[in-house]
Amino acid sequence: MLIAVIIFIVLSLIILIALYNSLIYKKNQVDNAFSSVDVILQKRSDLIPRLVTLAQIYMQFEQKTLIEISRLRSTITSKNLSNNSRVAVEDQISRMLNKIIVAVEAYPELKTNDHFIKLQYSLSEVEEQLSAARRFYNSAVTEYNNAVEMFPTNIIASWMKYQLKLQFKANVQARKNVNIQINLK
Repeated sequence: MLIAVIIFIVLSLIILIALYNSLIYKKNQVDNAFSSVDVILQKRSDLIPRLVTLAQIYMQFEQKTLIEISRLRSTITSKNLSNNSRVAVEDQISRMLNKIIVAVEAYPELKTNDHFIKLQYSLSEVEEQLSAARRFYNSAVTEYNNAVEMFPTNIIASWMKYQLKLQFKANVQARKNVNIQINLK
């Protein structure tokens, strides 16, 4: 009987340790994925001032959008943002960048400027990398959130005060169909 109790206690401890380590691993995966997104966002942030400066030369009436991007960029550099707040601000920046790209379509001389073309290509490449990093982050967050909500890890997660994390999501505007009009005249 004593051997059975000892075996039960040892197995229970092994299971608890495995569940605990699993939660730690998932939390670290989320942190790692967010760091990957952060690195790409910094790369994008470094490109934005050059793109904005060049675009300002051609687009005086777009001043409001450009100022808003700069303001949002400043918000991100503040160290007081939580990861969830950072996700929301980064989504706003993505929407603003889309506005700039749409506005560029109205300026044929800007579209033919070599510097602008290179910057636009670099920004597109960074946005692709960012999209992949966000998918990785969302996958890690899904695994983490599942562990936080599912039995029996939810008991340990509650004890460790782990909270659900937000995923990157497409905004309402991004979900709409793109209206492309081609004038062949």
